[in-house]
Amino acid sequence: MCGGRGTRLDREGEKPLAPVAGRSMVDRTLDALAASRVETAYAAVSPHTPRTRERLGERASGGGRVADGAERGAGSVEVTVVDTPGDGYVADLQAALAEGPEPPVLTVAVDLPLLDGPAVDTVLDAHAAAGSDSLSVRVPAARKRGLGASADAATRYDDGDEAAGEAVDPPDERVPAGVNVVGAIDGGGDEAVRATRDARLALNVNRPGDRRLAERILAGECDAPTLPTGGVEWLGEPGAAEGGDRS
Repeated sequence: MCGGRGTRLDREGEKPLAPVAGRSMVDRTLDALAASRVETAYAAVSPHTPRTRERLGERASGGGRVADGAERGAGSVEVTVVDTPGDGYVADLQAALAEGPEPPVLTVAVDLPLLDGPAVDTVLDAHAAAGSDSLSVRVPAARKRGLGASADAATRYDDGDEAAGEAVDPPDERVPAGVNVVGAIDGGGDEAVRATRDARLALNVNRPGDRRLAERILAGECDAPTLPTGGVEWLGEPGAAEGGDRS
């Protein structure tokens, strides 16, 4: 999903093209997908992101490269550009699904610059293991604040620790991670929920401070949170890091 205005970033230009550590967020997202099992990506643009559309055209025609040092999967991801009206995330997602792939579909927000191939594959595995139509990935708002990231969309979900099948009292505030699996255009069917403190899924770049934080993590600064590697740990799994130190 790369058609949003990105007004909270307080910068000129389109949000998907905002550089993080010298590479645009849309390229970083496609790098992560190319390093995963995903074979085809449908990039949802809008009238708000014409230059992003041009960049995606360049990448689709072979004008892009995977970032130096990034893992590549079995093959590069094929990119198809889908035009949406630019009426908001939900409306644009529905428009993209109507014009693009058949559900279930992995959906990825463009503002996750720490995302990588193993994290994407873990989400795909979680959906397959759940046996549900859809999968919603959430991050505790307290984890985002602990990282130093913004948590504008925090919602108090009364679903407790879903992975463990146990209720949490009281329910904690959780934020949609920006990576999900959608099972139907109309939102029908059953939905599994997984929660994680993994920084790769916890840091959405919505504000200038988020971008600076992502750059510090990618640079490996000594006082920055550690960038995790490998698979994602879901809350409720044995050995999961409740304090989030691993992620």
